[in-house]
Amino acid sequence: EVQLVESGGGLVQPGGSLRLSCATSGFPFSIYGLSWVRQAPGKGLEWVSTINGDGGSTNYPDSVKGRFTVSRDKDKKTLYLQMNNLKPEDTAVFYCARAFSGGFDYWGQGTQVTVSS
Repeated sequence: EVQLVESGGGLVQPGGSLRLSCATSGFPFSIYGLSWVRQAPGKGLEWVSTINGDGGSTNYPDSVKGRFTVSRDKDKKTLYLQMNNLKPEDTAVFYCARAFSGGFDYWGQGTQVTVSS
């Protein structure tokens, strides 16, 4: 059974940092690309980052480029998102998702990130 379980969310002040984790199981970790996707209150889903199977390639939208860093640990089968210089507009539920055929086929349950003073 494929499982993705996020953790690491919380309340942080503007300018602060958080690191999200996504523990995975049930599939060959190094084969699949993995992504982070977020949903702000009252808004649609926004793609945040993608990392390929071997971790050698990453992509980000302009909204987080230079502030967020995605990485993966093949021994721990875990995906990470280091978020620095957080802004109130980063407030959202963050999901990890497995990339498949141009989309995503499995999702975690999400972790809440709130950026507020």
